[in-house]
Amino acid sequence: MTANDKLGLIAGNGRFPFLLLDAARAHGLTVVVAAIKEETDTAMNDRSKADTNIHVHWMSLGELSRLIETFHKEGVTRAVMAGQVKHKQIFSSIRPDWRLAKLLLSLRTRSTDMLLGAVAKVLGDEGIELISSTEFLEPLLARAGVMTKRAPDEEERKDVVYGRTVARAIAGYDLGQTVVIAAQACVAVEAMEGTDATIERAGALFRTLDAEDAVREHRSDGTTLRRALTVVKVAKPNQDMRFDVPVVGVATIRAMQQAGATCLSLEAGRTLMFDPAAIVAAADAAGIAIVAE
Repeated sequence: MTANDKLGLIAGNGRFPFLLLDAARAHGLTVVVAAIKEETDTAMNDRSKADTNIHVHWMSLGELSRLIETFHKEGVTRAVMAGQVKHKQIFSSIRPDWRLAKLLLSLRTRSTDMLLGAVAKVLGDEGIELISSTEFLEPLLARAGVMTKRAPDEEERKDVVYGRTVARAIAGYDLGQTVVIAAQACVAVEAMEGTDATIERAGALFRTLDAEDAVREHRSDGTTLRRALTVVKVAKPNQDMRFDVPVVGVATIRAMQQAGATCLSLEAGRTLMFDPAAIVAAADAAGIAIVAE
């Protein structure tokens, strides 16, 4: 893309849209933001007021036709999706327009890949190419190796190995990208609630166990059940980098600390870390090990 091009940004929630917006502007691109009323932070308006090369258009999640019309009027031929759109929204009271309703009726399932892939095809048919959500954020992709002062210990390493096998299996069914493991047993699996909520659920489950009772629990090898949690996050086997790319942030570390999780495993090259330095600093302060493979 040249500096004179316009980039369409379909903005969900969280920091992702703002990071991508800043990166695109750093490349000199004019950015046309399709801000989703149910998801996008209203701070997006402040960005447009401060920069005339940022054009923000607010629309409902169900207004696919309006999205296409907006991009056409703005002269957008390439667009990117950034930020989460909660999957549970498809079961909410949001009314789809005729184009989105037709798309939903055509789907065999309403998994994330199926739904977003269909939207990408509709955009493509309208002359709007959906590009990788990491197009301008390559430096934020997790690099292979141990990132923190502390490396995973032997037990955490076992949990990582087991967790990656389980996580890849569920990711293959487009159910979620995260599992929480303890003593090579699966404590929680991500579904619609998101990574941080999955970690919180795992922590809540463990907090219901009386500490004295937990000490008495034994595995088949006679050792006591380890109460520390390991969080494993992976990309899907055939991850489409245009959408639903695995992401972690400082909030993930905070959720882990509250849940009693001590290790985080990421997929190198396919997981975005929002503010890597802050994430690693927070993990070091909490004694959490982070490794990417």
